[in-house]
Amino acid sequence: MKRIFILYLAVLTIFTTCKNRTSETVASENDIDAARNFIQAALDGRWEDANKYMLQDSINVQLLETSEQSYRSKSSEDKRGYRESSINLFGSRKIGDSITIVNYSNSFRNKKDSLKVLRIGGQWLIDLKYSLLATDSTKHGQ
Repeated sequence: MKRIFILYLAVLTIFTTCKNRTSETVASENDIDAARNFIQAALDGRWEDANKYMLQDSINVQLLETSEQSYRSKSSEDKRGYRESSINLFGSRKIGDSITIVNYSNSFRNKKDSLKVLRIGGQWLIDLKYSLLATDSTKHGQ
């Protein structure tokens, strides 16, 4: 009986440890790291984690929810393609000391895109409005 209990505790500990590793959000050290963390969470379909890397305002929350709904409607093959893809960074452009535009794509779709990363209160956060609402490219970065 004692052995079964110890085995049960060992399995439970391993399961809990593995589960926590996959859902743990890592703080971003810099602008590029924040972009990479956000993009990877979105590619993996970890929307709660992606939300933690994002500037919290009503428009950004709505844009992320729309992206999540779009992702959920994709086929299993597409979701696997996104999860297994790698992030391709094409460069970044600093706009002052607290704004960076990061250009990237993923190896699954290879569609170039960009993210605006802001430093607010010592944290680097993603502003989705820049890439998902921008209609005039001359306004990017302002």
